[in-house]
Amino acid sequence: MTTTLRVCAALLLGTFALTGCGTGGSGGEGVVVTTDILGDITRVVVGDAAPVTVLMPPNADPHSFALSAQEAAVLDGADLVVENGLGLEEGLARHVTTAADAGVPVLSVGDEIDPLPYRAGDGAGQPDPHFWTDPQRVHRAVEVIRDRVIDTVPGIDAAAVRANADRYLTEIDDLGQWMGDRFAAIAPERRKLVTNHHVFEYLAQRFGFEVVGAVIPGGTTLASPSAADLADLAGAIRTTGVPAIFVDSARPDRLAQALAEQAGVRVRIVGLFSESLTEPGGGAATYLEMMRANTTAMVDGLAPA
Repeated sequence: MTTTLRVCAALLLGTFALTGCGTGGSGGEGVVVTTDILGDITRVVVGDAAPVTVLMPPNADPHSFALSAQEAAVLDGADLVVENGLGLEEGLARHVTTAADAGVPVLSVGDEIDPLPYRAGDGAGQPDPHFWTDPQRVHRAVEVIRDRVIDTVPGIDAAAVRANADRYLTEIDDLGQWMGDRFAAIAPERRKLVTNHHVFEYLAQRFGFEVVGAVIPGGTTLASPSAADLADLAGAIRTTGVPAIFVDSARPDRLAQALAEQAGVRVRIVGLFSESLTEPGGGAATYLEMMRANTTAMVDGLAPA
């Protein structure tokens, strides 16, 4: 059991404080968040106004991460559950549904931020859950989380939550401006992305990139490519002259390397932090740090050799 989940279990047994969480006057277990990216965002918004428990540990895969029944029991005592939604938390979906059916308030943030559909792959037409790659949608997510926390969590200090959110919204807006300035250095003809799976469509739309394709033909890491999928993508790489394949830093890049060899061209393999944060010191311990690291890696990976 991870440190975070041991803390959650302690809460259920009557512990009154959480390491790294707020200690406000909530009547229940405070806010429980499914993913670590939304967990970081929610902790900044809530601050010390209520406890915030994050179920997913750093460097985990939100598609496959799962809880035991005992670990998932923390959901039942929550004042509010914050989930990404749009099908991201495949291993947690039944636990969240059970909590909602029992009357626990659940905020599915993805439903509130004008989600895009997948344009290609196995999930074409289905909503894409990876909205956090677009800072403007994260701006909206912060507003949604702020308002739901104030409306739902008993005894919350609304003024403190609003002040936290206002400061963070400024940081998010500054991030978006900084990313746009950095991406402006990439020539338009080089703004083409091949990724491990379909994660960066929101970023592509916001900042003027073209998603050429993905090694795994869908929005979930639980899928796998066929030989025909790899052959088609290799052809697209040769045609477009994509200089890099971006893979998740937390996962092996063997498929991407095999694709680069099949493409018959020299292609860089560049690691990104796509679906999970890291431990402190790992390069992406917060949402803001993750987005800055990814922006820098993209600019460097797409630069002329």
